[in-house]
Amino acid sequence: MSPVNRPEVRRVAVVGGTRVPFARSDGPYATASNQEMLTAAVDGLAARYGLDVPGSVGELVAGAVLKHSRDFNLARETVLGSTLDARTPAYDVQQACGTGLQAVVAAANKIALGQTESAVAGGADTASDAPLGVNDRLRRILLEARRAGSAGARLKALARVRPSHLVPDIPRNAEPRTGLSMGEHAAVTARAWGIGRTAQDELAAASHQRLAAAYDRGFFRDLVVPFRGLTRDQNLRPDSTVEKLARLKPVFGLDGPEPTMTAGNSTPLTDGAAVVLLASEEWAEARGLEPLAYLTAYETAAVDFVRGDVAGGEDGLLMAPAHAVPRMLERAGLGIEDFDLVEVHEAFASQVLATLAAWEKRGLAPVDRDRLNVAGSSLATGHPFAATGARIVATLAELLAEREGPARGLVSVCAAGGQGVTAILERA
Repeated sequence: MSPVNRPEVRRVAVVGGTRVPFARSDGPYATASNQEMLTAAVDGLAARYGLDVPGSVGELVAGAVLKHSRDFNLARETVLGSTLDARTPAYDVQQACGTGLQAVVAAANKIALGQTESAVAGGADTASDAPLGVNDRLRRILLEARRAGSAGARLKALARVRPSHLVPDIPRNAEPRTGLSMGEHAAVTARAWGIGRTAQDELAAASHQRLAAAYDRGFFRDLVVPFRGLTRDQNLRPDSTVEKLARLKPVFGLDGPEPTMTAGNSTPLTDGAAVVLLASEEWAEARGLEPLAYLTAYETAAVDFVRGDVAGGEDGLLMAPAHAVPRMLERAGLGIEDFDLVEVHEAFASQVLATLAAWEKRGLAPVDRDRLNVAGSSLATGHPFAATGARIVATLAELLAEREGPARGLVSVCAAGGQGVTAILERA
């Protein structure tokens, strides 16, 4: 038997990205489904890069965190509703807030191994249209009625339905293992690391100011497509200042001394979608497309937040990137000082600051704040869970492409469940 021909690992190009403007929940996108938003982002990408040509895209990889039953096969249904070739394979992934970046990694691996030449990766989420579960007692009665062998038995089962059974199960913003919300977990971590209120408000104000400046200079011209009347992220507050943010009352960590986390230094519930076009160098060259950057490394990690965070230790719910990044940099032979730009997902300002402190504690150099989230991040854009990773990758790739000469960027995304997804982008 002859051995299988194993191709060499290839470089994966980030060709471009597209997203819809992000909107606060229960706002302009209140009636937009995950599929509708994701399709709008995909169609925007297809229009810009001519992806409506049959066979141009090898596959679509995407996901959502808050999914209805109608979101079954979300990625494939998006293909069928978009301008992409209907013969494009597609599949879903889900890794909480790391979904978008994990979709990029999954697609990149196939390109690197020569299994496909191009792929679209990303995600969508709507907090406005969150699924409501059937009350579990009602569900059991309905299942019993369905299994009944006669009309009488069916009616007997249904007769047990009471008004209290009709109350739906509302999605809980809490970790199943601890019962604490993401914000409450972040408050525990903020206290453990001594993250103060002023530092959080400074980071939040900078995020808004930098995002506004990026829009004003036309940076997002190729990255954002209008959707349902929005042309900019609805959460953006260009006039944000530390003084204004200081007036807001804390909303998390109220059971502890001197709570510091407010609605202003935490991300709001958000609706939106984002996708990235990845390809081999040969695919891009054949179409006359100049890659923005190359995806050269990635790493995932998880922490024991159930014991570590609640007990006040270092393994906070959103601290997995503190472990993933040092591991990835050691493997790549790099230090923080080797990066021109650093993109850290801003689930909460306190979480970003705790992550930076943890990197330093683990021996990495301090992050130059002038290189951190230079075009704003989630505190300003908002955070549709599965879309954030693709938004960050596309933004960072575009930022790297603006620079003269070689440049390198770091991506760090924390996720619910105590997970983290990180990556390195480079421009030769």
